[in-house]
Amino acid sequence: MTAAPGVRVLLVDDQPLVRAGLRVLVDTTGDLVCVGEAGDGDEAVRLAAEVHPDVVVMDIRMPGTDGIEATRRITGGPGGARVLVLTTFDDDEYVYGSLRAGAAGFLVKDMDLDAILTAIRVVAAGDGLIAPAVTRRLIAEFAARPEGPRVGSGAGGGEGITEREREVLTLVGRGLSNAEIAAALFISPATAKAHVGRLFTKLSARDRVHLVITAYEWGLVTPSR
Repeated sequence: MTAAPGVRVLLVDDQPLVRAGLRVLVDTTGDLVCVGEAGDGDEAVRLAAEVHPDVVVMDIRMPGTDGIEATRRITGGPGGARVLVLTTFDDDEYVYGSLRAGAAGFLVKDMDLDAILTAIRVVAAGDGLIAPAVTRRLIAEFAARPEGPRVGSGAGGGEGITEREREVLTLVGRGLSNAEIAAALFISPATAKAHVGRLFTKLSARDRVHLVITAYEWGLVTPSR
């Protein structure tokens, strides 16, 4: 069978109308193609192994196996598919659960359609992405902690972090994707991705949310920015 052109997308949602709308959205682009649909987590895991998608657009709350467990199985498998969570619910439990399970991105369904398509492309390119509204809320909640920000604190107090990496960390803290960081700093996307990768290593960060929190702890971003 000839491989479908473009980024291969598997859609997972227990609502057929949502899947149908997403399929039309994906298939009307020139660079994305829907290679399958699933209505629950078990079916998503099975299809991911069969159709080898590049990106799985995953709902969370579904009957049977939920999206978080399905994400864990898919990202832990041999296929290399990346998971973009797209859900109505942006509770912190779901955000952290999804990222811990290996999701590369977290979006809410009230985002603009173009933003969803862009997110699929970002995740397919190997970048991570969290909805800006979710990022802002996480920072605001962190700001409300009694201890407040600890400027210069964090893993190692920032030792070994270059000035450019500090600039990148600031932009990550503001919710920018790697591509947006590249545009803001007039560097290539590959260079931006490399800087973020070094930050993960130097700060022992497990996911992008940890980088956001570190940016706040160091006083690089505030809830109002």
